[in-house]
Amino acid sequence: MTPALPRVLTVAGSDSGGGAGVQADLKTMLALGVHGMSVITAVTAQNSLGVQGAWELPVEAVRAQYRSVVDDIGVQAVKTGMLASAELVEAVAELITGTDAPAVVDPVGVSKHGDPLLAASALDAVRTRLLPAATLATPNLDEVAQLTGVRVRSEDDLRRAAAAVLAYGPRWVLVKGGHLPGHADAVDLLTDGSAEHWLRAPRLDRRHTHGTGCTLASAVACGLAKGLAVPAAVTAAKEYVTGAIAAGFALGAGIGPVDHGWRLRT
Repeated sequence: MTPALPRVLTVAGSDSGGGAGVQADLKTMLALGVHGMSVITAVTAQNSLGVQGAWELPVEAVRAQYRSVVDDIGVQAVKTGMLASAELVEAVAELITGTDAPAVVDPVGVSKHGDPLLAASALDAVRTRLLPAATLATPNLDEVAQLTGVRVRSEDDLRRAAAAVLAYGPRWVLVKGGHLPGHADAVDLLTDGSAEHWLRAPRLDRRHTHGTGCTLASAVACGLAKGLAVPAAVTAAKEYVTGAIAAGFALGAGIGPVDHGWRLRT
């Protein structure tokens, strides 16, 4: 009998354009050799130009999807993305707290185009309920500012930002500095408050970067599901995402996606 693949569950919104959200998560999981499963929290009407509409699912629908998968199939890692409302944040936090598997929390606040994907009223639930349940939180600079008030303007500020996020209780935080201006490298800081890992990759001048955050968090979850420690999982994920950004392609009239299958074509 063929051994079962590691199983990873994404709890996130649907991106009808296929570049981010659950669609990006499942493509990443396929590319990285795990079995991907999904709990859809919201449906968006979304394309390369932005988000034209978003409709969250009822809490009972989200809870039922989660229990259906976890109770029968089981998971080796969970990744969360767009959770939309305080009610959904609280329900998902409760679910992952009760699951014996590492959880990667991507605290999605806005889309690549600047469209809000999290109600302002949900921020406190993210801080007090979701982040404490996270093995790893993966905020970008805008999400750090939204959650903590810390604005990162230089590499030195990354430590302050990481400490502010860690104060809410995740075991590890990866502060993504990809939007930090004036740097030749895309630099991220991974820390648990004691050990520090600085991850650098050449900054790629690419327009088509839709889905980078979802893809990175999912790639980390894949590594954790395979038994990697957090630093090794993050390092492998950054390498995968850097390649996906380099291979990003035009789609529609706006911002295209990263290429989740780039390794299959090189």
